[in-house]
Amino acid sequence: MFFLMNELYKIHSFYKYSLDAFIIVIKRAIQLVADRYEAERKAAEGEKEDGDGEEGEDGAAAEEAPEEGEEGGENKLELTPRSLAKRVDALTESITYEGFNFTRRGTLEDHKLTFTTMLTFKILIRQGKINQDEYNALIKRELHPEPPMQAENVKFLPEQVWAAVKGLESLKIFENLISTIEGEALMWRKWYGEEKPESCEMPKSMRNISLFHRCLLLRAMRPDRLTYALIEFCTENMGIEYLEQPPFDIDKVVPEMNKVTPTFFVLFPGVNPVPDVERIAREAGKTEADGTFIYISMGQGQEKKADLALADAGKTGKWALFANVHLMRDWMKIFERNYEIVHEQEGGAHEEFRCFLTSEPPPALAPLIEMIPESILQKSLKIANEAPRDLKSNIKRAFSKFPQEDFDKAKTHKENEFKALLFGLCMYHSLILGRKKFGAQGWSRNYDFNDGDLRICGNILHNYLTKYP
Repeated sequence: MFFLMNELYKIHSFYKYSLDAFIIVIKRAIQLVADRYEAERKAAEGEKEDGDGEEGEDGAAAEEAPEEGEEGGENKLELTPRSLAKRVDALTESITYEGFNFTRRGTLEDHKLTFTTMLTFKILIRQGKINQDEYNALIKRELHPEPPMQAENVKFLPEQVWAAVKGLESLKIFENLISTIEGEALMWRKWYGEEKPESCEMPKSMRNISLFHRCLLLRAMRPDRLTYALIEFCTENMGIEYLEQPPFDIDKVVPEMNKVTPTFFVLFPGVNPVPDVERIAREAGKTEADGTFIYISMGQGQEKKADLALADAGKTGKWALFANVHLMRDWMKIFERNYEIVHEQEGGAHEEFRCFLTSEPPPALAPLIEMIPESILQKSLKIANEAPRDLKSNIKRAFSKFPQEDFDKAKTHKENEFKALLFGLCMYHSLILGRKKFGAQGWSRNYDFNDGDLRICGNILHNYLTKYP
């Protein structure tokens, strides 16, 4: 997992991670498994106490105890081979998922499927379930330099696709692919012309091939549908939790924050992390009113103020938020050194000190531009709360912006009507976000519909339902 994380910098300059940060993730993953086993152990002991006096149940519990990894319930470290293997599998799964989730949280939407696919193939290759040569063929899409002449019945395939088909014949499972296509031309023509060939029935000769080998065929013949096939492939092998990310909840990130690790938010149109940071600061007793929460929007002339604020926050345990640091690339080098000084001073930084940064990502055409110092990126908690591409995830994300208090408030007027109208509002908001790629087309001007707009519309729903009973 760590070596995969270390390769992501080739995709984007923000994807940089340190071994120290990854060790923290590993420790958290191990602790989660330990907590789960401890809860199961206590539950088993409770059941055993409830069954005292019943010899049959007591005997069964005594037999099951070693199976769960404890011999006689006295030495928790002595595990049977079966229990040890089970515990190792649980640790491996936990470390994999926690490391994946830690990385995915700071990954842009365009790269999440790429990261998931890379992880899936690395695991399957290591387990020996996928051949390295076949994996290389999927990546490269080899085009044969001198493919044979096409027969008349396979002229429906473009020349480039025909060359890619010939290239697949270097793999054992597809060694007679061309003759197979020529012999079942009608079935292949039908499959090739399907809207969703990744989920349609394959021609007779390829009906029993694995989903991975189907991906190889799609890579050669229908590369436009490969993305959807990879989603299905990763879901089948890793689980839906690796593909569908729950809506971002900053409260779940708070336990990971500490005085040494800055929290780095990536800014996107319509997404403003400042209200969330201000909320968790208030819950921690830090506010701008009493000077314990410092918010500085970076720009020309703010450098000296930010330097003093960082030093003061580190000494006194304040929270400091420096917004739009992408505008101050030269100053960020100074910030990097000042952040080190805060922790090098006698006694280190105050235990309650927290640092937050927000920055826009580099331009899409130049994702490798170095905007943030490497050491800051390596040690930080990266959060890229970008609106998802699909409608389902966007609706979930929109609903997550309305806490239980909104539904409790709706009980004072028209609860059912509020739920129906809120669903329509979230659906409309999600559709608008989904058509961002079209820019201002269809509108009088370009506008980033943000979470604040959605919340305001939700408040207006309450007002209308209260005013017109």
